[in-house]
Amino acid sequence: MATNESTGFNTRAIHAGQAFEPRTGAVVPPVHFSSTYAQDGIGGLRAGYEYGRGTNPTRDSLQEQLAALEGGTHAFSFSSGLAAEDSLIRALTRPGDHIVLGNDAYGGTYRLIARVLGDWGIGNTPVDMADLDAVRAAVAAHPTKLVWVETPSNPLMKISDIAAIAGIAHEAGALLVVDNTFASPYLQQPLALGADIVVHSTTKYIGGHSDVVGGAVVVADEDLAEKIGFVQFAVGAVSGPMDAFLTTRGLKTLGVRMDRHSTNAQAVAEWLLGRPEVERVLYPGLPDHPGHELARRQMKSFGGMVSVQFRGGEAVARKVAESTRVFTLAESLGGIESLMNYPSEMTHASVKGTELAVPVNLLRLSVGIEDAEDLIADLERAFSAL
Repeated sequence: MATNESTGFNTRAIHAGQAFEPRTGAVVPPVHFSSTYAQDGIGGLRAGYEYGRGTNPTRDSLQEQLAALEGGTHAFSFSSGLAAEDSLIRALTRPGDHIVLGNDAYGGTYRLIARVLGDWGIGNTPVDMADLDAVRAAVAAHPTKLVWVETPSNPLMKISDIAAIAGIAHEAGALLVVDNTFASPYLQQPLALGADIVVHSTTKYIGGHSDVVGGAVVVADEDLAEKIGFVQFAVGAVSGPMDAFLTTRGLKTLGVRMDRHSTNAQAVAEWLLGRPEVERVLYPGLPDHPGHELARRQMKSFGGMVSVQFRGGEAVARKVAESTRVFTLAESLGGIESLMNYPSEMTHASVKGTELAVPVNLLRLSVGIEDAEDLIADLERAFSAL
């Protein structure tokens, strides 16, 4: 089935890049495990396929699917979210360049930029992305090549104005990168709002089932695509065929899953808001969230991630994290099952002692698609043990 921008999101998710197999009519395209391809004479490639690091039909199908859903022209699939970010940054920056990023960025992203690429000569400035004057000043202070935004952010759930920051970046000759992992392409379309590049950990909502690790970069510019595609091929941190297949399978149900994630997260956030043990609930779907109105404008709904801070501090947060039965204590997020994470010692341990450090009384909840009543009952049981 042919798809285009006028086709609905869920139709594109199911059909983009997913033509039936012509020989047998199989409606699910086969997984191509071959590492190399027969040539019709030297240089006579069949449909451009030569070697598995460079091209693979299963990975190509996923990349077409991802580009269609983000409104891009080119997508690139990698072996992890950080591999995608690393390849992107090395494709577009050189020693002496600078990255301005959010002061609540994912710990792995900050570690990559500050500790790995910093030794290569890439500078960075963390800044509060909600403060547009601060963003403008940070971009002007250095030869900034990339402005890096997570919205919603991980794990403080800050909302950044993509269109406004795109304007600031472009005025300074910089590119805007948006990490769209928390929102997913179903809830938010950064390219349509002015971003130049979208990155994902496809491990999360796009894969959706906690059974595959991957990453992606999506662009709508031919020059950017050429540079990123070259590094993808030359460095080779590509997704394997089975990983690409599992990601494609998960992506087909992204829309219906995100609707349920969002509904459940709203119910959990509202329940948490009324609890005496809770100091603060961080969820953009709550009217008192500072980014609520902005999120309403640039997102379809508010997503499945909720962070919560406790009045009793670190001890209470740890106790709750270790007392749930339906919520599983684990890293990662975005799967159909509910997960709970203590970022200070888990996903964000790499930023302890920096200005990106996460409060020690904070838990991050990845609200799954179970029955909301069971999730709330699980939390109530854990709270009762305090």
